[in-house]
Amino acid sequence: MEYRYILEGYNKSWSPVIKNSLTTFGNISEGDYVFKVIARYTGPAEAEGTEWSEEAVYRFSVLPPWHRTWWAYLIYLIIFLVAVRRIYVYQRSRTIRKERDRIQQKELDQAKEIEKAYLDLKVTQDQLVQQEKLASLGQLTAGIAHEIKNPLNFVNNFSEVSIEMIEEALEEIKKNRELRPASPVDIDETLVDEILEDIKSNLERIHQHGSRANSIVTSMLQHSRGGSGTMEPTDLNALVKEYVNLCFHGMRAGKNPINVDIVLDFDPAIKEVPLIQEDFTRVVINLCNNAFDAMREKVKLYQVPGTKYQEKTGKEVNYLPKLTVSTNVEKGQVRITFEDNGPGIPEYIKDK
Repeated sequence: MEYRYILEGYNKSWSPVIKNSLTTFGNISEGDYVFKVIARYTGPAEAEGTEWSEEAVYRFSVLPPWHRTWWAYLIYLIIFLVAVRRIYVYQRSRTIRKERDRIQQKELDQAKEIEKAYLDLKVTQDQLVQQEKLASLGQLTAGIAHEIKNPLNFVNNFSEVSIEMIEEALEEIKKNRELRPASPVDIDETLVDEILEDIKSNLERIHQHGSRANSIVTSMLQHSRGGSGTMEPTDLNALVKEYVNLCFHGMRAGKNPINVDIVLDFDPAIKEVPLIQEDFTRVVINLCNNAFDAMREKVKLYQVPGTKYQEKTGKEVNYLPKLTVSTNVEKGQVRITFEDNGPGIPEYIKDK
């Protein structure tokens, strides 16, 4: 017997005639193949010239090795993504550390500026104490406002950056939890989340109070500069509250401070009212300062034995200064009332 064969996808043409019925193939790549073989009988002389038989066909497929299968490529992809993520996290942590170092350096520079500003303010305060009255309320508020402005800007900027960093850290932890494989090390991620949330909450409070202080300083600057002199819609209750508190703390920081119970009773129906803020705040400041001065005089009278206040009871009488500020709407108009429990306005000057 004689044979010829071809392995489609491996051989380009039929093999030479062979007499051995066994053949081998090596280094066959993965894929689909068709093996074809033909044969003819070689016997006695009278049988010479026998035609080749019909093709015997065998179809088969060769599978790829494990390192070239689809699930192997999936593992390669996962390893690649994990490596990329680790590089990203590393670079991100480096960026955060650099930003933290930059902020710390900025904080040191700001601290030096604050210390210098404090010394300048101390010298200015010593000079003002020698005077009976301030030469100009506008100059004082402008000086204080400018000195406080820098540390307030630092507080706001630092808190904003820190809030953003915490939010990014929370987001990265969430991504890491979703992508990473199961780890044999138990990490209390809930506790980490809670701690970061607490830090974020604290920073938000810092930013809130820093913004509030910044608003007060801005108002003081506007007050000292005289403003534009035009009416603008203003939250009346908030403005009155702000300047009453400002006057109170200013009195407490000055000479002869007294304890005063501040009572604020505002009508919530009052929203924005058109007014000239600079002129209006001067009225509020003057009324509060006058009330504090009057109550300070009454405190002195209560502390002197033999006065009419002590003779009423024959013993020392306790007196707590109290300032009540209220707002209410009456027939489409707003009434603002300042009431103190001092000695009252003498009759001979009431007509003034």
